[in-house]
Formats: sequence, structure tokens, C-alpha cells
Amino acid sequence: MHKYIIMGAQGCGKGTQSLLLKQTFDLVHISVGDIFRSQIESRTKLGARIRRFVNDGQLVPDEIVEEIVRRRLDEHDWNYGFILDGFPRNRPQAVFFLENYDVDAVIYIEVPHDVVLRRLLSRRLCSQCGLDYNLIFHRPTVAGVCDVCGGELVQRADDTEKAVAARLKDFYAKTEPILELFRQKELVITVDGTQSQQEVHQEVCTRLTRSHARSGPANP
Repeated sequence: MHKYIIMGAQGCGKGTQSLLLKQTFDLVHISVGDIFRSQIESRTKLGARIRRFVNDGQLVPDEIVEEIVRRRLDEHDWNYGFILDGFPRNRPQAVFFLENYDVDAVIYIEVPHDVVLRRLLSRRLCSQCGLDYNLIFHRPTVAGVCDVCGGELVQRADDTEKAVAARLKDFYAKTEPILELFRQKELVITVDGTQSQQEVHQEVCTRLTRSHARSGPANP
């Protein structure tokens, strides 16, 4: 059984890498962001609380995020392991996780600030069907037009250069203390995220295999 955390700035490709690792190692992909959205869309009491924080421009409190992670992991539907995406987002959450769960590796996809900024500013969204595009990796056949429904492609409202730069600054400030904590446990595997998706995946798999060989069998 393998238990991984994947980290990286928005636009680094961790969502894609999570799905590739899921397929390669038969893992369960646990995305905290997806759980938030599911709770909100299902109109649960927890979703209503999350929505209030999001609408007010506040971060969801640690105790709520930790409870969501605890509930999800307690489902124990991850027979061959899991890859946790979107958690922890600060040092207290990282401490909580280490105190309550085992982890075999923390995969950090490293991409230079200017590359991440360019990737995020290239994102587009279909105004009709909501399909995601990226003018670098996933261009529409006709510029500005959705391939599926013919809708107009627009930039996300929160993807202005100023807003993206602010999010990245906040991410780096909160991430370094987390990585330092995990480095003390010799858990961090840093991968060059400027490579192609397949090259990143291959490097991650190679590094994980070496890590498992040094540490012995994965935790049961």
C-alpha cells in the first residue's frame, strides 16, 4: 500500500499527475477541492459553512478541513493506497496529518514562478458548457471558440495577472514551512514540472521506486 501527498503551485500540473499516478499504482485520488465542491453542490450543512467562508473571501478553517480529510480517509476504500491533493495547505495542517496518519512520500512538483504565471494566464473557460482550455497545452481548433458547443472562450474572472501573482505569493509563503517539516522526515521528492506530462510522470515513478527500495516495503 502506498500513501502519497502531492503538492505544487496552481498550474504545475499536479491534477494531471495525480490521475496518472492513480492509474499506474491503482490509487484513490483524494482531492480536498473536489470534496469542497461536492459538499457545496449537494447543499449539505457542511457545504453551507464552506460556501460562507468562500463567499466572504476567507480560507476554510483548519478544523473543518482536517475533519473533511479525516472523514474521507476513514472510509478506507483505498485498498492499494491514496494520493492526497490539496492538503495540507499550512504547517498546522501538516502537523495534524503527521500526528494521525502515515505517509510514504510527499511529491512536490516544482515549476518556476514565471512559467506558472504564464500557464495560469493562458487558461480559458467555455462560457456555455464550462469546458476548460489552456492556450499552451489545450488549444481550441478555432481561436476563442469551444470545440464542443461553439461557445465563447473567456478568461476566468480571478485569473488576472495581479490576482494570480497574489495567489502564488501566498502559496509560496505557506508551502515552504510545510516542505521543511516533511524534509525533516526525509519524505519530499522534488520533480521538475517544466518537462512534458509523461516525462514528469516517469520521473515521479522512478523517484518513488528508489524511495521504496531504500525504505523497504510500504506501510500496511
